[in-house]
Amino acid sequence: MKNSPLHEKHLALAAKMADFGGWMMPIEYPGSGVLAEHAAVRERVGLFDVSHLGKVLVKGPGALNFLNAHLTNDLERIVDGQAQYTMLCNSVGGVIDDLIAYRKSESEFFLIPNASNTADVVAVLQVESPAGLSIENLHESFGVIAIQGPRSGDLLRHIGVSVDLEYMAFTEIAIGTARVIICRTGYTGELGFEILPLVADASDLWDLLAAGVRHFDGLICGLGARDTLRTEMGYPLHGHELSLAITPVQSASAWAVGWDKEHFAGAETLRKERSDGPAKILRGVQLTDKGIPRAGMCIIDSSGATIGEITSGTFSPTLKKGIALALLNPALNIGDEVLIDLRGRPTRATVVKLPMVQSRVR
Repeated sequence: MKNSPLHEKHLALAAKMADFGGWMMPIEYPGSGVLAEHAAVRERVGLFDVSHLGKVLVKGPGALNFLNAHLTNDLERIVDGQAQYTMLCNSVGGVIDDLIAYRKSESEFFLIPNASNTADVVAVLQVESPAGLSIENLHESFGVIAIQGPRSGDLLRHIGVSVDLEYMAFTEIAIGTARVIICRTGYTGELGFEILPLVADASDLWDLLAAGVRHFDGLICGLGARDTLRTEMGYPLHGHELSLAITPVQSASAWAVGWDKEHFAGAETLRKERSDGPAKILRGVQLTDKGIPRAGMCIIDSSGATIGEITSGTFSPTLKKGIALALLNPALNIGDEVLIDLRGRPTRATVVKLPMVQSRVR
């Protein structure tokens, strides 16, 4: 089990800790809890430690062409200083991982994969990389701290940071004594920034940002709130909405595929699936009856026939009802009523369009 460079900070706050992708990470904090932390992000600002996320440096001649031949999205769509959501698939379109690619130059990219998949991403790229191209696993060299919520920009200005970034753009700046990468992105659907300090600088930077969060009546938040926030937005989580068995087409992530590219890993299978239509498609589901849906629960029709399965389910603090992401029969339409087998109790629900809460990332 690995620890974040901010591990002692969380223990000092008596955070509830749990294994997350092989890292011991904070789930929620006493005195607030998931509901309050979630509300802080939607209404004000929240501070997250997401240092479990991977960090991979791809550097050398041909880095752009090499990555473009493996990742689904098209890195030609962005310029230096921009980031892009993308996926690394296997030869049959299964998703090894979804990640963010920071384009520093045509010869240098910084990748942010998921914690538990970082080693796999590095291994796949290293096997395929040509001579002269370096694939370096920097998973434990950087921390990742996220500030999320409508007051995020105000918080940065309050601590003396002036940065004007478009959505999915990044730059390198100084915050206090730390030199960091800062990107305007996040996983909550709100205005936000993800900040990458070197491990040695993470503690002082966290203290500075935590003081700023308290100034705006925000909260330090755990990964429990991060999960409820992303579920309301319909953002996929690898191992739930994406996996080796769930393709980008099925997970409604086809927008992150550069279909006009000549080649990328899994292209042939994905193009055929897109043309033929997927056997299942990701949709939002909101409960009409009381209850909290959970991953793995079946969705059934009035006759009891299975028509889908929940991939992620929770109580929505914003909507005040049970919500879920589910892989459903594509014949179902937005607005159709379905039943969730909630531990043997058929519970009424409605298929809804994603996101379930308005996005304010831009």
